[in-house]
Amino acid sequence: MQNLLLNVDASTIDWSRAQFALTAIYHWLFVPLTLGLAIIMGICETRYYKMQKAVAQGAAKAEEAAFWLKTSKFWQRLFGINFAMGVATGIILEFEFGTNWSNYSWLVGDIFGAPLAIEGIVAFFMESTFVAVMFFGWKKVSAGFHLASTWLTGLGATLSAWWILVANAWMQHPVGCEFNPDTMRNEMVNFWQVAFSPFAVDKFFHTVISAWIIGAVVCVAVCCWYLLKKRHVELATKSLRIGALVGLVASVGAAFTGHISGQDVAKAQPMKLAAMEALYNGGHEQSLTMVALVNPLKQADYANEEEPPFKIAMPYALSLMATNTLDGYVPGINDLLNGYVKEDGTREPSADEKIYSGRKAIAALHAYRKARADKDDAEAERQLKIFRENEQYFGYGYVKDKSQLVPSVPLNFWAFRTMVGLGCLLILFFGLVVVLAFKVPFLSVFTRRLMSALGLLDEAHSDVHGATRMPRWLYWAAIIIVPLAYIASESGWLVAEFGRQPWTIQDMLPTWAAVSDLHSSSVMLTFLLFLILFTTMLAVEINIMLKQIKKGPEL
Repeated sequence: MQNLLLNVDASTIDWSRAQFALTAIYHWLFVPLTLGLAIIMGICETRYYKMQKAVAQGAAKAEEAAFWLKTSKFWQRLFGINFAMGVATGIILEFEFGTNWSNYSWLVGDIFGAPLAIEGIVAFFMESTFVAVMFFGWKKVSAGFHLASTWLTGLGATLSAWWILVANAWMQHPVGCEFNPDTMRNEMVNFWQVAFSPFAVDKFFHTVISAWIIGAVVCVAVCCWYLLKKRHVELATKSLRIGALVGLVASVGAAFTGHISGQDVAKAQPMKLAAMEALYNGGHEQSLTMVALVNPLKQADYANEEEPPFKIAMPYALSLMATNTLDGYVPGINDLLNGYVKEDGTREPSADEKIYSGRKAIAALHAYRKARADKDDAEAERQLKIFRENEQYFGYGYVKDKSQLVPSVPLNFWAFRTMVGLGCLLILFFGLVVVLAFKVPFLSVFTRRLMSALGLLDEAHSDVHGATRMPRWLYWAAIIIVPLAYIASESGWLVAEFGRQPWTIQDMLPTWAAVSDLHSSSVMLTFLLFLILFTTMLAVEINIMLKQIKKGPEL
């Protein structure tokens, strides 16, 4: 098995990674909109439920109740279109673990398969059951049960995200498991550590809250398009306010949870943090780089460079983010490769030392299995002790050169800044829309006067229908910002996944030891087929969504 793992064709590894990345990127185009629209449609139907109760009590709310019913059905229709596409790509993604990453599936299937099984049995069946009630039960169940079904559909989708993110978080920071040398598999020893590790919890909140931003952006964009066209004005005005408020809360929440996730990365994946910051040589009182001239097409010669040229940074901010102290120590790439002394006085081994220990662990494991086959219990016990002493760095034994341990610095550096920069833009955008759409006292007047002074407000064309008091350019900005929000979301995943390279499982299993022994031409062929299939599916969804938006709400 050792020779097989180390001699898989390099192009097979590259094509397998490319295929999985392709599927994941397309899948994540559908998932965040599903999670985000679930919030929008839930709020709209809650308003309908309240209005209907008022009608039942004799209040003159029938017209408003009919409006919220129409609005709820409109957003649910868009949710349903997107939901179907997300399911299709998600199923393919899970199958790829068995086809392209069979060594990975064998090694950790007992652990990784558990959250995915729970997701399929509990969460997916929950959302698929209640989504049927949501779409077809309007006149068949009570209004309260239907409202509960709508929220439970969104909850089911969120629970699906929870278990999938638990599985992903375990790959980033493996806990609650133990390697069994007799079965050659990692086995779960503590389910609760896997399911509720701090890494998993923080990753879930950051990912789901960022998904709400996508739903809010799309909601606001659709409303702004209606206002530009002077169509469905009441729906657009009221839905705009819901979307903008959800978007503002979510974008601020994403910034907060992102900070917490950054601290998790600093503790569990310091090499990822160093690559994100293009930090070659670390130390105390580290600055957070805002921008620097990092060549986007070339891996830096980190061994001979102290820092990237033309660097604009915030003093002490990286140490504060990583350690909650202004003078905290943050290791750089060279520190992690060459070894360094931690804050608690212990020494972090160098990459070469870890590689040496990893190879000792692999050799001891093979010797242990041979001794067991020969029924030499004393030798087996001796070799098992050597293995356990070096097991922590087992995965490093498959690393041929320490340079393989450094992820792509330019990709991580620029993807991180794209995510953060666009995230800040979204906070400003939603804040501006909320102030103007809700006509916040003082702030609304101040904002309009400031925009007028800057030449950004044309009073003659600033208000389409006398309700939102928003300048015309902001309607167009809302539409343009939709692809930018998706770029920010995908950039976050690029950092999460490329930042932990070369590891399939952090410090445990590199990609070249996890891949299936397939011919590269087979993987390349399926990559091209999936590219065509997913692109077609995306084009079909966009076409259907645009037709439904153009058609507008109908009872």
